[in-house]
Amino acid sequence: MAKRPKTIITCAITGAIHTPTMSDALPYTPDDIASQAIAAAEAGAAILHLHARRPTDGGVSINPDDFAAFLPRVKQATGAVVNISTGGSLKNTIEERIAPALRFSPEMCSLNMGSMNFSFHPLAKRYDTWMFDWEKDYVENSDTYIFRNTFRDIANVANTLAPHDIKFEHECYDVGHLYNLRFCMDIGLFKAPIFIQFIFGILGGIGPEVDNLIFMKRTADRLFGDDYRWSVLGAGGAQMSLATTASQMGGNVRVGLEDSLQIARGKLATSNAEQVAKIRRIVEDLGCEVATPDEAREILGLKGGDKTAF
Repeated sequence: MAKRPKTIITCAITGAIHTPTMSDALPYTPDDIASQAIAAAEAGAAILHLHARRPTDGGVSINPDDFAAFLPRVKQATGAVVNISTGGSLKNTIEERIAPALRFSPEMCSLNMGSMNFSFHPLAKRYDTWMFDWEKDYVENSDTYIFRNTFRDIANVANTLAPHDIKFEHECYDVGHLYNLRFCMDIGLFKAPIFIQFIFGILGGIGPEVDNLIFMKRTADRLFGDDYRWSVLGAGGAQMSLATTASQMGGNVRVGLEDSLQIARGKLATSNAEQVAKIRRIVEDLGCEVATPDEAREILGLKGGDKTAF
């Protein structure tokens, strides 16, 4: 019987969807982002997916200076792979969104593989009062947002960041994004092996059903053969169940407060590390081993933490 591959755990620490009102655990100051990222790595996350926030009010930031306030601390305290978002903000150009990656040259970056309606406006109905003035409008008006990732945008990211030898986490919110990625590989933008993040449960993308996971996996198998590695992100209440299923299918997993504020249905998580510890326990109890950061680097073919610029 073939030995199961080790499972890479990614933890997405803060993201750009949830706001401070929604959970006291959501980090937005540099100190809190750094401390939660370090704790998540200690709990078993091999990859840390990082966004920045405005430290004064928790708003989304793509200012490289805000990243600079925590990236060196995370690198110094952990051996984890740092993955910087190129999504960051739904309201900025792709040139603005990749500025942190250009400055810091991380081992990995997320890269969305298609434009889409991306909305979380139903969350606005859950709260009567808000901690900061910007939050309600930001959430309520997300039904007007188009998350732009055109073929030209994708090519711009690939070509601009090519000298940095960054491995992309190709974020696919629907089956069409897999075909977009295949096209981009065919024209030489990305080389195998690639790393795909299947994303389920975002309003505007494919739903969080196991049938959809199987469908996405079969499609990727047909399009990419043995030339890819994959992971699963289940949004909201689908986080742990889809991650568990993915781990049993030979895939990797992503958790974190960016994707879900809960540790169990109806119960808020106290930290990112709590979510990492839970999925690690599940994965190991079901007979899989969790990859270390260096093992994740070998599996994904990363350049190494010594070749970053922070």
